[in-house]
Amino acid sequence: MALTPPPAFWSLPGAELLRQLETSPLGLSRAEAQERLRVHGANLLKPKARIGTLTLLLSQYKSPIILILLFATALSFYLRDHTDALIILAIVLVSGLLGFWQERGAVNAVAKLLAMVQIKAAVRRDGEVEEIPVEEIVPGDVVLLKAGDVIPGDCSILESKDLFVNEAALTGETFPVEKEAGVLTPDLPLSKRTNALFLGTHVVSGTAAALVVVTGKGTEFGQVSAQLALKAPETEFERGVRRFGYFLMEVTLLLVLSIFAINVFLHRPVLESFLFSMALAVGLTPQLLPAIISINLALGAKRMAAARVIVKRLAAIENFGSMNVLCADKTGTLTAGVVQLHSAQCLEGRQSEKVLFYAYLNAAYETGFANPIDQAIREHCCPDISGYRKLDEVPYDFLRKRLSILVAKGEAHLMITKGALVNVLAACSRAETGEGRVVDLEQVRARIMQNFAGFSAQGLRTLGIAYRDLEAAAVISKDQETDMIFLGFLLVFDPPKEGIVATIQQMKQQGVALKIITGDNALVAASVGRQVGFAHPRVLTGPEMSRMSQEALLRKVRETQVFAEVEPNQKERIILALRQGGHVVGFMGDGINDASALHAADVSISVDSAVDVAKEAADIVLLEKDLGVLIQGVHAGRTTFANTLKYVFMATSANFGNMFSMAGASLFLSFLPLLPKQILLTNLLTDLPEMTIATDCVDPELVVKPRRWDIKFIRRFMITFGIISSVFDYLTFGALLWILHATEAQFRTGWFQESVISAAIIVLVIRSRRPFFQSLPGKYLLAATLLVVAATIIFPYTPLAAVFNFQPLSLEFLLLIGLILVLYIGTAEAAKRFFYRRAKP
Repeated sequence: MALTPPPAFWSLPGAELLRQLETSPLGLSRAEAQERLRVHGANLLKPKARIGTLTLLLSQYKSPIILILLFATALSFYLRDHTDALIILAIVLVSGLLGFWQERGAVNAVAKLLAMVQIKAAVRRDGEVEEIPVEEIVPGDVVLLKAGDVIPGDCSILESKDLFVNEAALTGETFPVEKEAGVLTPDLPLSKRTNALFLGTHVVSGTAAALVVVTGKGTEFGQVSAQLALKAPETEFERGVRRFGYFLMEVTLLLVLSIFAINVFLHRPVLESFLFSMALAVGLTPQLLPAIISINLALGAKRMAAARVIVKRLAAIENFGSMNVLCADKTGTLTAGVVQLHSAQCLEGRQSEKVLFYAYLNAAYETGFANPIDQAIREHCCPDISGYRKLDEVPYDFLRKRLSILVAKGEAHLMITKGALVNVLAACSRAETGEGRVVDLEQVRARIMQNFAGFSAQGLRTLGIAYRDLEAAAVISKDQETDMIFLGFLLVFDPPKEGIVATIQQMKQQGVALKIITGDNALVAASVGRQVGFAHPRVLTGPEMSRMSQEALLRKVRETQVFAEVEPNQKERIILALRQGGHVVGFMGDGINDASALHAADVSISVDSAVDVAKEAADIVLLEKDLGVLIQGVHAGRTTFANTLKYVFMATSANFGNMFSMAGASLFLSFLPLLPKQILLTNLLTDLPEMTIATDCVDPELVVKPRRWDIKFIRRFMITFGIISSVFDYLTFGALLWILHATEAQFRTGWFQESVISAAIIVLVIRSRRPFFQSLPGKYLLAATLLVVAATIIFPYTPLAAVFNFQPLSLEFLLLIGLILVLYIGTAEAAKRFFYRRAKP
């Protein structure tokens, strides 16, 4: 039986909530959690789109034109033209089954890839802490939260420590909100419910144990998203595909209606004319386009997975290939990501054991937000701290930018603070010299800042260490980070990755410019920029940005290579400015404060080791934080885009030209150039090679730079190669009628063979900008093409020929058709060279 969520749960004490939800602070049992998951369903805002086998199969026949054709076929069967009706029905069914088989494989492949990247939450089950996928969270679960975690449902806080939560997605509040356990009045607005946590928000700093009250669509966020009917924004490629589909549909409808009307005017049988028009529409309509795109994107996702890049949203693949600017932090991306301790120094700049010891105490007892600096300190030395015990901690957060630990030794209670130098100095009023004298901070501030500038110029990241004697205090809060004594500097460095200069140069050659966005100071950032290959890096700092107008920033971002001292909200501003400048922008982020920038980018990229909120916001997740992996992913994305465009080119050249020619021929011939069943067979055979296009090889020049959808270029391509196709179609008509004096059956047989073979072979020509003999096709495409050509030549000599009203042709027919095909291929090859010389997409 489903539990009813307590109304205004923020107004109830924790004990009462636990009683109503039939749980305890130790959490649910695993068995009870499984039962609640069955009753309440998965913790999702909308059910996962599970495409059933039957649904996928039926979707192959949902095109209005296919449905009209099936209706006309049924009418033909009713009028006792059983044979033709069954043939047409069989061809339509086979075409759909081919699409279903390919698309089913694509759907299964994508599902397996997405399972590799899951957002998980820490919960108590049977009194033990375990990590489970967020969608398995149920009401009554007790979740443990830390910095970077997403809130997995609407929750009531049971206990917390310095907890700050970003609720911008729900309330629009820019700054993190402090949360703590308590009881509030029922009528408070959402932004004032400081004892409650809500789905769609995330932890910025601190820790908490919280009781999940509501999950899925019943949450506050679920109700808002249901009202807004949120949908992922359409990518540029999706818009292009949609416009292209509408364009072909308009041409198809105009042509089909005209042909049907003219055939009726010429007193030809109405049903036969209608079937002929519908069969033409099937040949003209790119009904394979959705399946081809799905297959291409799924295979692209598999290629990218092989390069250790997981695609969460398939539509992002095209933008990934089109990306021409990548914004990334330096840590772990450009640098090794393994922080090393350089030295600990007093304020005069000499080595100091006391500074190192205090830094070790702070790092050894830190439990809030795991970070590589603390790990580096712990690995650098191992002094004896057995005489000390930890009393309390104020975790690091991105507002204070410091971390404080309260330790005790005997009767002495000491608070030690470590963090960004400027932020540590802001908490100090005095400083301790290397000789142990305590002086007023202002007396030595200039010396401290002078050393700071020198360290930064060497590329060293500088942290400050400070302390304060708190006598008998057993707990501390951030309010006590005042009147501290500055002790010295902690210097760390993160060396550039091996081979990073060559990797960045390779990105540049592929048309992707790198821009570094970091919170480090300008001197450190510039030093790293020089180490990774920027000879004279142009640096723009966060404070400088805050004084700039949007117009000034638009001009500045184009030439800036390094953005330093950047605040989280400024990352989003940089990305939006680059996008407004016409760039396709990728952002690579893995931190708590990267979510808004990830949402703002065209291509949002994170890593598998990232915090949950960053991984959730990303379209693409790297299984290792490496630009080399990213380059492979970009290559796979461009390959996918190139192969998708190949189908578009094919649909707008040979296929379109053949059907257009057939429509024109029907106006001056005394008989239909092809019967409806023959047109559908032609369409089926020409589709076979095109279905293998996703596995085709791609020429290096097509993936060496970003490419974007260009509908004008495609229209020019269609006009150029469609006209060439039609010219040779009419040449075939003339040869069959006036040279060979073909009968109706011979004309249809000859035209069937010429149209299928030309459409199959032209694929090998237009798939590459190179001469076709210099660009080898994929083995599946080549095999399918040769198979279709052989089947088309043999077909009129098989028993099935009579069923389709074909008849065997003499050698002179075949030789003449072969000559026309050779001329067609040669002309298309010459036209291709001329076309690409003049028209550059």
